[in-house]
Amino acid sequence: MIEIVMSVCIISDPSRCEDVRLSYMAEAATPHQCMLYGQAEMAKWSEGHPKWRITKWRCGPARQVAKA
Repeated sequence: MIEIVMSVCIISDPSRCEDVRLSYMAEAATPHQCMLYGQAEMAKWSEGHPKWRITKWRCGPARQVAKA
C-alpha cells in the first residue's frame, strides 16, 4: 500500500507544522498513480481542514504500525 505524506502548516502560525499521512486506498497503486491521483485526495483533506496549508507532499510506501 502507498500513502501520501503531506507537510502542513497552520495558516495563522506558519512556524507550526506537522506531517499528515493519508493512506491511498488502491491496493495495487504505483507511486506514479499516487502522484497523479493523490492531488484529489489532498484537495479533499484541504476542504476539511481550512486552517491548514499544504507546503509539500510526496508518495511513499505505507509505514507499518506495530501492534502490541
